[in-house]
Amino acid sequence: MTNHQDDQETDVTSGATVWLTGLPSAGKTTIAYELAGRLRAEGQQVEVLDGDEIREFISAGLGFSREDRHTNVQRIGFVAELLARNGVKVLVPVIAPYADSRDAVRKRHEANGTTYLEIHVATPVEVCSVRDVKGLYAKQAAGELTGLTGVDDPYEEPEAPDLRIESQNQTVQESAAAVHSLLTERGLA
Repeated sequence: MTNHQDDQETDVTSGATVWLTGLPSAGKTTIAYELAGRLRAEGQQVEVLDGDEIREFISAGLGFSREDRHTNVQRIGFVAELLARNGVKVLVPVIAPYADSRDAVRKRHEANGTTYLEIHVATPVEVCSVRDVKGLYAKQAAGELTGLTGVDDPYEEPEAPDLRIESQNQTVQESAAAVHSLLTERGLA
């Protein structure tokens, strides 16, 4: 005899990776932490894989060449998928500038039957350079830094993200609410 009760329940306990891609200072990390707080308040297991922390602890020694960026994104994607397949909502505010790197992460998730959502925080470079949270744009303008994504290094915008957020037109809370709505729509929140 089959128990059909499980078929009728939503999948809020299942994990998912929510990758927030965008330029430096676009608002990815701020949105991720706002969303994480909201999901935790709902009793969900959540982890934020912050790009700066990953670079320090998991990808130390990698530079910013295309190959090193790809390796970094694949490492993050591996950890995200591992956590997500074990019931965690994994929020990944990481630039991931190359479409092929993001596609490889998506394929890893699909191969394991793990939900992957791509959110493009589509803040224009002019807005990001004014926010300049880490001073990267100022360093680049002063000639102290090269290879800044979206300025003198490529950023390949997602062609068909699951959601596009223009953070310059809404509050952090509104941006996080938009991602939460997508999760709800997909039966994940």
